[in-house]
Amino acid sequence: MGPADHTEPPLSACELPAPTDASAPPGTSGSKVLRFRDGFQWEGVVPRAYKDPAAHWRGIARHVLVGEGGESAPFHVRYFEIEPRGHSTREVHEHEHVVIPIRGRGVARVGDRDVPIGFGDVVYIAPNDVHQFLNRSEEPFGFLCIVPASRDRPRPIG
Repeated sequence: MGPADHTEPPLSACELPAPTDASAPPGTSGSKVLRFRDGFQWEGVVPRAYKDPAAHWRGIARHVLVGEGGESAPFHVRYFEIEPRGHSTREVHEHEHVVIPIRGRGVARVGDRDVPIGFGDVVYIAPNDVHQFLNRSEEPFGFLCIVPASRDRPRPIG
């Protein structure tokens, strides 16, 4: 096979080109690929504050990957990144969720137990379990968080 015979293979389902217009007409694909970039960023996703400013959390950015872009999925996927020595709110809520660390190491505090977690671990938070995520290291700690699209508001504890 010579250079003139070389053609690119078709894209796989995992390599769908990102839509060029987020307001695509009905009947067109809403599928998309968010390209991962250096610094734990995703193309087209703007990091936001974790929550409204409060004393019960420190040093967290939130990236909504699926759930606020017109998707109809019954779940949302977010990436949270906690700065060194930062922490999420110690909270409780009725919905369950899953956390999967993909950067650094952190601590899942569930009830009164502190469990060290890192890349590839999976943390399931059951309904009404008090929980918090902490970064006791000097490096960023980042994790994917999957929650139901329809959920109750968390209530801070302590």
